Amino acid sequence: MLAGSLPEDFDKQPYQFRRSLVTHFRANTQHSVMAKKEMFDRYFDDAHEKFGRLLREQGYESEAEKFQIEVLAVRSRILAEEHPDRISAMGELARTYASLGKYADAEKLKIKVLDLTNRVLGEEHQNTISAMGDLAITYWSLGKYADAEKLHIQVLDMRNRLLGEEHLDTICDMSNLAITYETLGKYVNAEKLQIKVLDLGKKLLGEEHLLTMSAMNYLAITYERQGKYADAEKLQITVLDQRNRLLGEEHPNTMEAMNNLAITYQSLGKYADAEKIQIKVLDLGNRLLGEEHPDTISAINNLANTYQSLGKYADAENLQIQVLDMRNRLLGEEHPDTITAMGNLAVTYKSLGKYVDAEKLQVQLVDDV
Repeated sequence: MLAGSLPEDFDKQPYQFRRSLVTHFRANTQHSVMAKKEMFDRYFDDAHEKFGRLLREQGYESEAEKFQIEVLAVRSRILAEEHPDRISAMGELARTYASLGKYADAEKLKIKVLDLTNRVLGEEHQNTISAMGDLAITYWSLGKYADAEKLHIQVLDMRNRLLGEEHLDTICDMSNLAITYETLGKYVNAEKLQIKVLDLGKKLLGEEHLLTMSAMNYLAITYERQGKYADAEKLQITVLDQRNRLLGEEHPNTMEAMNNLAITYQSLGKYADAEKIQIKVLDLGNRLLGEEHPDTISAINNLANTYQSLGKYADAENLQIQVLDMRNRLLGEEHPDTITAMGNLAVTYKSLGKYVDAEKLQVQLVDDV
């Protein structure tokens, strides 16, 4: 009955309904585990696929992963490698791996999905273009920004040509390219695209649609990077208010909005306000996502930066050691985020008078660069 409440295309159903449904579904699965119900032990292909997507969408990636691994395992046994349903299962699992920060696993699966869709459907099929876009997002997460930019430009060109500027997929890909521009420091290009995405979102979807809120959020980040702190703060307060109201405080997207507002408070020198928000974000991240989730690690890093600004160097050091250890382990020592973590810890060591430790890290940074 729960699976029957979900359509194949989630966009055809109000988001808030799924937000309500996931609570019932999670309660049902917990009851099934405790009572050892037959429903939990049996495999229902379409239902498992929908539940995996629902859980990932609602921020329960670890639970989604279990369903999606099972879907792919069953389909790999009974379907040929080039069957659309098997490829779809690979893509869903790859997106969940990326959400969990398992970027190497995600990249491996996404390259396979792109190769298969290209071979079976052709390079201009919408599924192939989507696979390219998904791979580009993972390249970005891995710090392969030039590779991400190249793929995103290719994807957006095809979307514009085949679907038109006002199609939802085109708008999403504009946003993805803008994020990559922002990461590369191409702020003018990023801002131009993000304003366009925001205008299209308001016009076609309304101000409270998730895509519109996301566009507002990313534009605020670009404003912050450019030093337009007042503009960034205004947008981020709006985004946080909307996400609190529509998604609830414990949704990952709400946590993201809280985190971004705190970063702007840091830039404005409002360190006490930033600290208060960041402690709350970190608590939510540990509780809802787990301590090794990328968003949780980001929350630890941001709180450490605020402690540094407040002169709480010992507190900053403890958190920065955690961040560096996890980023080394999960991303590798050559990832840009790992290098940034090393630099932050080196600065804190210097502030604490630990010059030998600071020098050791700084020498390693020079060698890595």
